[in-house]
Amino acid sequence: MGFADMKESVVESKFVQKIKELGGRAYKFVSPGRRNVPDRLVLLPLPSRIRSVIAKYMWFAEIKAPGKKPRPGQEREIERLRNMGYKVEVVDE
Repeated sequence: MGFADMKESVVESKFVQKIKELGGRAYKFVSPGRRNVPDRLVLLPLPSRIRSVIAKYMWFAEIKAPGKKPRPGQEREIERLRNMGYKVEVVDE
């Protein structure tokens, strides 16, 4: 199979693996109601010296009903993001 014959799924799989090797995450990105958005959101670990600056402009919000807590899988993902230096808030009100 030549390079030109490679399927997009193969390219995407290789891309995601390379990002993981760099210690990052390449989340599949979908935006219902919004066409033509990019395929992946790539996050690499943030150097500690810039974490507070990035947190002012970009962070993640997990929205829950009042008094509800994130499910175990959500907690794991929140912890992964926080360990990479990203701000993650759980919003329940």
